[in-house]
Amino acid sequence: MIELGIHEIADATGGRVLGDTAARVTGPVVIDSRLVVAGALFVALPGEHADGHDFVAAAVAAGASVVLVSREVDAPAAVLVEDVQSALGALAREVLARLRAAGPLEVVGITGSVGKTTTKDLVGQVLAAEAPTVVPQGSFNNEIGLPLTVLESDASTRYLVLEMGASGIGHLTYLTGIAAPDVAVVLVVGSAHLGEFGGVEAIAQAKAELVAGVRPGGTAVLNADDLRVAAMASAAHGPVVTFGTVTGTDVRAQDVRIDRDGHASFTLVAGDATATVALRLVGEHHVTNALAAATVALQLGLSPEAVAARLSDARAVSPHRMQVTERADGVTIIDDSYNANPDSMRAALRALAVLAGRERRSIAVLGEMLELGDDSRERHDEVGRLAVRLNVKLTVVVGDGAWAIREGAMMEGSWGDEVAHVADVDAARTLLADELRPGDVVLVKASHGTGVWRLADELAGTGVDA
Repeated sequence: MIELGIHEIADATGGRVLGDTAARVTGPVVIDSRLVVAGALFVALPGEHADGHDFVAAAVAAGASVVLVSREVDAPAAVLVEDVQSALGALAREVLARLRAAGPLEVVGITGSVGKTTTKDLVGQVLAAEAPTVVPQGSFNNEIGLPLTVLESDASTRYLVLEMGASGIGHLTYLTGIAAPDVAVVLVVGSAHLGEFGGVEAIAQAKAELVAGVRPGGTAVLNADDLRVAAMASAAHGPVVTFGTVTGTDVRAQDVRIDRDGHASFTLVAGDATATVALRLVGEHHVTNALAAATVALQLGLSPEAVAARLSDARAVSPHRMQVTERADGVTIIDDSYNANPDSMRAALRALAVLAGRERRSIAVLGEMLELGDDSRERHDEVGRLAVRLNVKLTVVVGDGAWAIREGAMMEGSWGDEVAHVADVDAARTLLADELRPGDVVLVKASHGTGVWRLADELAGTGVDA
């Protein structure tokens, strides 16, 4: 965050100064009073379970120099606005404009039904080796997380990498209104949030808002392997660069190979240049994410050799995303439990099959995929059928919302002890305690709201707070 006076914050947000007119923000912008340090700006957001205004006193006691509020509070210095969330976005917009005016700063925006967070992490690791880079924590990709990430930038920042999520039409238009990207990446149009959007075509329309929101002169980076994404070229106002595995793309992966541990390697082809990439991430689906990251870096001037080397060194950063843990008892845990939709379920199950191979027993612990609307039963049924086709030895279905996975598995030919349906995470824990043995490979996957990620933490022994 750049240093700002209280009047500058009021001007940016359309707010009114209350209290100390000489107050200045010299620290970070935070929405959690427990994260306040001296000189911070505390943003009192109203929440579903708590109201930030109730924590203003704690924030001031911890050293917040200014608080951003929508009602008058007892604080030495405050900016009073009509809507705190909108004011947060407006402040981020102003700070980014100042930073862009002061020096070179490239903004990368990334969206897609799957792969956003992993691609963001890959781009961040590749660019951070080049120059100071700001990357969001976890999945800070909405109307709160994105401006908070923007506000982490300062005069030294050369690259700002932003993950942009959407669960409805207009969401990405709002986010690009805060931070129009110089490079916009669209990965995949899939069935995440299908119930909220009402159909895949509506999802494609929403994702295309990122392309339309590119900064003048900016570049759209599109996945040519996804026809709906490739069609977004018509929404671009500037250059379009494609990536994928099909012939004719600008940046291509060829000779893709998967080793016994599930790691993909491929030849990166960009024009006449080639370089070898050997990923440390688990799962063939990460080839798409790596290609997207490579294309971004190449657009920003990095060499193919540097890009390939840095992608090969990159590791999983955000928790609960294809994190593999080898336990002392010989059990392997694949934790992909941060979220789930039909596309990511298929990718994770295929990775499980590769890691287990023919020698080890594969176990899939699967919870509900939320926000699928009327398609929920059919989509869960398809997951169960795929588990059988991939020869998963035991499928543990967690919760009533996921019961159609069991139904699909049984209709595909899974009987007896090959599929079990349990009521909740506690029941799954009990079953696995009796069932697991050395050599097992266990995938844990479900939507975040199911709480199945807590079981993944216990099984892996990580205790990561999601």
